[in-house]
Parts: sequence; structure tokens; C-alpha cells
Amino acid sequence: MSMLTPPGMGGQYRITGDKYPRMRRPRRRGRLVVLTIAGAAVLGGAGWGTLQLIDVFTGGRNPARAAGAKPACAAKASPSPRATPLPKPGAFKVNVLNATTRSGLAKKTADELKKRGFAIGEVGNATKEYDKKVKGTAVLLGPAPALDTSLPVLATQVDGAERRTDAARKGTEVDLIIGDKFRALTKKADADKTLAALAKPSPAPTAKKGC
Repeated sequence: MSMLTPPGMGGQYRITGDKYPRMRRPRRRGRLVVLTIAGAAVLGGAGWGTLQLIDVFTGGRNPARAAGAKPACAAKASPSPRATPLPKPGAFKVNVLNATTRSGLAKKTADELKKRGFAIGEVGNATKEYDKKVKGTAVLLGPAPALDTSLPVLATQVDGAERRTDAARKGTEVDLIIGDKFRALTKKADADKTLAALAKPSPAPTAKKGC
């Protein structure tokens, strides 16, 4: 038995020679995995930073931006022209009706409107439905189509008049029902200016680019 063999051990555990066998240390696999992951993270961050720098200096992935081209602008259309042209003051009749207690007001107003080119129909007191019940300046009443045609024309002559339509009413005649707050028609110069602006046709629609 060799001097290197511990007492009581023999057979297959017998140690021969004059040196102890060297034992290897266990591999530290956990540390190796951590180092591998850390290295991959560093490389990934460096690659991302490089891509960001490329985007900054080349204008991103948009070829038009990279070439310095301006972005396309959306086209905007201007307002459409008036669908229905406004009638002239003499193209329809105006019935002038007095709903106040002041006598002669309907005739005086009708005479002034006639001087301004309006065609005058009936002149007299308002019907029971409106007599002494119009607290404002006036009520302009006509058939449904008049709301966008003759009523706006007549409204240029009476400031603050209320516009109403009657679906059952036919023809082109409209009523000017004078109310309690009415004092006089709009000054002719102001009415003519408003009427001219109202009758001016809207420009044809054109495409405009807005950025």
C-alpha cells in the first residue's frame, strides 16, 4: 500500500504514486449566461443608436423627406356659388299690413317701398292672427321657397324683421307685417348697399392648398 492511500481504503480506491490527483473547480455557468446577455444588450443599444443617427441625417425612411421635398397639402374648396339667384325687388309683390294701433303706417311704408322699386300688392290692416300681436319690428311672411329668395331681398329694407314661411301658401307674394317697434324703413343708402352685397354672386369654387 502506498503512503498516499488513506487507511482503510484499498482496492479500486487505492492511490498509487507520490502525488495527489488534482480536482477541477466546477464551471460557473450562471456567470457566463449573465455576461452573454449583457453583451447582447450593449450591442443592441449601439445598433439602435446607429439607426437613430441614420434617420436624423437621411430624413427618416420617407424618400421625399430625405430629398428635401415639402409634404403634400390637402386641397380646400372655396364656398359654392348661390344655388338660387335672388329676384329683383320688382319681381314679386309685397303686401304691406299694419299690425299696430298707428293709423296710416301701412300706406306710408308701401309708398316708400314703391319708390325703391318694389311691386306693391295689398295695403291695409293685418289679419286677426297678427293684428296687435307683433311686438318686434316686423314679420316677413311668404311661401316656403321665399325663405331663400324674396324674403332676404325684402329684409334689406327692414332692420330686425323676423322671417317666417307658410308651407300651405302658394305663389310669390310676400307680406310685410308692421310691428310695434317699427319706426321707419332702413335708410335707402344702407339698404341699397346691403342689397348689392346680397345679390353679388359668390365666386366659383376653386381648389386651394392649405398647409
